[in-house]
Amino acid sequence: MKNIKKLLVSALVVIPLFSLGQVTVEDYQRAEMFLQQNLGKSIYKSWVSPVWQSDNSTFVYNVTTRKGKEFYRVNPDRKHKSVAFNHDALASLLSDSLGEKVEPYDLPISRIQQVGWDELTFWAKERQWAYNSSQNLLRAMVSNQPSRKESQSPNGKWIAFISDGNIYLREKNSGQEHQLTTNGTPENGYGHTLSWYFTRNDSKGEKNDYNIEVYWSQDSQKLIVPKLDRRNTRWLQLFKVDVEGYQSEIVSYERSLAGDTAVTMVDYYLFDVDDRTPIKVDLPANPAFLGTSFYTFKDSPKAYHVRYYRGYKTRELFEVDLETGNTHSVLTESYPKTFVDIYTETLEVDYKNDEFIWRSEQDGWSHLYRYRLSNGELKNQITRGSFYVYGVEHFDRKSGTIWFTAGGVDLSRDPYQKYLYSIDINGKRQKLLTPEEATHDISISPDKKYFVDNYSSHKDPNSAVVRNLKNGKVVMEVEQTDIDDLLELGWKPSEPFSILADDGQTMLYGTIIKPTNFDATKKYPVIDGTYTGPHTIRTPKTFARSVLNMDLSLAELGFVVVNIDGRGTAYRSKEFHDVSYARLGYGLTDHVYVIKQLAEIHPYIDAERVGIYGHSAGGYDATRALLLFPDFYKVGVSSAADHDHRMEKIWWPELYQGFPVDSQYHNQSNVTNASKLKGNLMIVTGDLDNNVNPSATYKLAGELVKANKDFEFIVLPNDNHDTCYWNKYFLRKRWDFFVKHLLGKDHPKEYTIK
Repeated sequence: MKNIKKLLVSALVVIPLFSLGQVTVEDYQRAEMFLQQNLGKSIYKSWVSPVWQSDNSTFVYNVTTRKGKEFYRVNPDRKHKSVAFNHDALASLLSDSLGEKVEPYDLPISRIQQVGWDELTFWAKERQWAYNSSQNLLRAMVSNQPSRKESQSPNGKWIAFISDGNIYLREKNSGQEHQLTTNGTPENGYGHTLSWYFTRNDSKGEKNDYNIEVYWSQDSQKLIVPKLDRRNTRWLQLFKVDVEGYQSEIVSYERSLAGDTAVTMVDYYLFDVDDRTPIKVDLPANPAFLGTSFYTFKDSPKAYHVRYYRGYKTRELFEVDLETGNTHSVLTESYPKTFVDIYTETLEVDYKNDEFIWRSEQDGWSHLYRYRLSNGELKNQITRGSFYVYGVEHFDRKSGTIWFTAGGVDLSRDPYQKYLYSIDINGKRQKLLTPEEATHDISISPDKKYFVDNYSSHKDPNSAVVRNLKNGKVVMEVEQTDIDDLLELGWKPSEPFSILADDGQTMLYGTIIKPTNFDATKKYPVIDGTYTGPHTIRTPKTFARSVLNMDLSLAELGFVVVNIDGRGTAYRSKEFHDVSYARLGYGLTDHVYVIKQLAEIHPYIDAERVGIYGHSAGGYDATRALLLFPDFYKVGVSSAADHDHRMEKIWWPELYQGFPVDSQYHNQSNVTNASKLKGNLMIVTGDLDNNVNPSATYKLAGELVKANKDFEFIVLPNDNHDTCYWNKYFLRKRWDFFVKHLLGKDHPKEYTIK
């Protein structure tokens, strides 16, 4: 009896104080207020997306102001900004034309084009309209916009279109049609795109509604058409619940998986708009998922194709003769031990000077190189240094000047922030054009005189200015984001940090998000907001990403949320990136190390109570964290996750995990490691997820059941990959799960997110 009493007393002693009490409805209401959909309503004039007039520097744009949606017109030459039109007048005209009430500052218009200084075209209620603001005249247009099954030539004279697997040409003025092919079928057809997300019910006889994919020469005389043979391609199924009736159905969609031997293959055919006789392009058939696009340039009589090979260890640049269909291999780039990053693809051809610009990681960083076009001989490396080039914004072939974006040039700044530079093609006179310490998003005017620069940081709201393209000088300010309401809510910026990795050399970056009622004397459990997908980063580098995310609402419930970009993620050196090759999710090793380091630096961080959540590739991370580090991560919420990369869309795992499929796929699988689960895990999927098929989550659930593991499994009816992320029921259940298992408190029952 004495021993029993001792055990009971010991058990009571180790019950932590944080298990007492309850998270209140008021706490949930505050968290709801900090959901990104709600915070977005507290930010005004946040971004300028210019719609340039086609031949000069004037542009129109719209922003959300305290009135509503307002449209403005800007003339940088005159440094003049004005209201684009009388909103009341246009609302009145639209109300009459549509037969319904239209509010002046909630105009239902989109796809604006600026025809002249005072004339616009736009779409409203599935019709195209022309509006002259100076005369206040509105007229409905006979739409001449091509559909998604049509492609208009650059000179506007021809329309290419597809029907039942064949390709046709229509003369725009006369309407006369010419059938270019006769041997195509929908499953082996010309100009029919890959259709990885379109679902169909085979039992009802539904067919794929393919979009068109063709490539015009700049002179509108030639047309390159891919022919996709998908007759042996794998189709995946989804179980669709018909909420309007009493019967469910099975729908399917085209999707090859990693390692598949039967995949959609592509050949290419060349057509002249006058001759119309098909010429097969001299390229062997290739898996279509590796890329089907062609580049054409204004002063070049040739076309160019970048071909990747299975396993993504090699890419090759081909020049295509648009008269004969003959091809010439210009350049081959290979990385036998890892992969060629498809996101470094950049090509700018200067045919007259027999040279081209190419982006490569051959020296260990993403940089620009200048090659001879005729034989692929390297002329010079253009950019050089321990920084990452994102791509070319403009190439002036006459002056030999290149405008490019890059991060990490200034070693004293965050290497992930993006800046605009100019440089001569010989690699000299590199110049910074956007000096503010921020991430800069660039839109260059058609006449190349100016650019609109939207720039912000994790703490500084967006500023939109017009700059001179030559020297970067600010010509005029356009908008400054209004965050007064956000500040009134109590929002505070996240706190950035940088910590050396355990190798003592590699700097890692991230942010800490605290609740608005943060108390430095308390200890807070940690939630790791994760996405280690190698093609991007998770830590916000712009104001919008810093505010409009799911992390802030979680923090309001009494957590500290961290973002960490570990080794294996994007936009650093190739060595940094390659760490995750064939071992996806490796960055979690850095997450564990960094969180432990943060706990030593900040007494308020409790490294004994760590949870993790993520979506898609982040969902894979969240589950893998509990399996790989069961004594560190105590709670995980995983949504829409690719738990086994053998069940994932073909290109992503074959790029980052390797080809052929080998034992590493088995090692990296959450499914095959399910028995290692120790913590509290919630797995979630939408039953109509046609990006990451729900079968991966079901398969994981099956293995967890076999291993007799406790876990929570939620299926969201009629939700796909994206709607699963926004589902209000799921958001609430995720809050409940972390509050109960990580905070150790009770939560409000069945709280409704409004």
